[in-house]
Amino acid sequence: MSPTPDSPAGGAAASGSPRPPTARLHVQRVRPAYRQVADELRSQIMRGALAAGARLPAESELTGMFGVSRSTVREALRVLASQHLIETRRGVQGGSFVAAPDPARLVEDVGGALGVLVATPQLGMTDLLEARLLLEPAAARLAAQRAAPETVEALREAAAAPRDPRDPSNFVGHMDFHTTVLMATGNLMLTMMGQPVGDVLRTRLDRAAVPAQRWAEVDACHAGIAEHIARGEAAEAEEAMRGHLLDLRELYDRPGAWKSG
Repeated sequence: MSPTPDSPAGGAAASGSPRPPTARLHVQRVRPAYRQVADELRSQIMRGALAAGARLPAESELTGMFGVSRSTVREALRVLASQHLIETRRGVQGGSFVAAPDPARLVEDVGGALGVLVATPQLGMTDLLEARLLLEPAAARLAAQRAAPETVEALREAAAAPRDPRDPSNFVGHMDFHTTVLMATGNLMLTMMGQPVGDVLRTRLDRAAVPAQRWAEVDACHAGIAEHIARGEAAEAEEAMRGHLLDLRELYDRPGAWKSG
C-alpha cells in the first residue's frame, strides 16, 4: 500500500520496525533544503503525526526519505532542536526524539525574540504597549468571570507582594501581578501572548528615575483590580485594568524611559 501524506516520517509498526518512508520531499531550490526538511518534520510534529516521545528515523533513513545529504538532515535537526521540538539522546538507545512541549521555555524564547526586535525599526515599544492595552483588560474581565478561591488568593498575594530592598520600584513584583492576572483566565494562550511583553518591559524600562510615589500608586491600582476580580466584577475589572495601563503609558513615555541596547 502506498504511503499517505499524513503518515509520520518515522515510527514503529506493529512489529517494532520503522514504517515505510513517506513520499519524498519535493525540494524547492528557492529555499535552503535543510529548512524544507525542518518544515516538513515540524509539520508532522505539530499535527500529531509524530507524537511526543516518538523516535525519529536515523539520519541515514532521513537522507533517503527526503533525497538530501546527511549534512542537510543534520542542519534540519539542529533547527528543530533549537526550537525545542526535538531532543537528542546518546547511547545505544539514543537518537532524536520528539520533545514534550514546555510552555515556560517557549514563553522565554518569545520574550527573548521580542527583546531583540524592539531594538530594530520593525518593532517598537509603542507596538508592545498597544498590544498590551488590547490584551490585559480583556484578560482581567475573563479572570473575574472565572475567579476561583485559589485564584483570588494568588492575585491578592501578588498585589501585596513585599518590596525587594534591592529594587525600590518593586517592578518585578508589579509584572508578576500582571502575569498572575493572565494566568487567572485559565487560558494558556493569553498567558503565552502577554508574558513575553512583560519580560521585555522588565528588562528595558529604566525605572530608577521614577518617583517612589508613582510605584505606590501602581500598588494601589493592583489592589483595586484584584478586588474587582475577587468579587467577580468583570466590567469593573476590565475598566480598572485599562485605566491602569493608560496611566502607565505616561510613565513609559517620559524622556529616558527606555534603556538603550
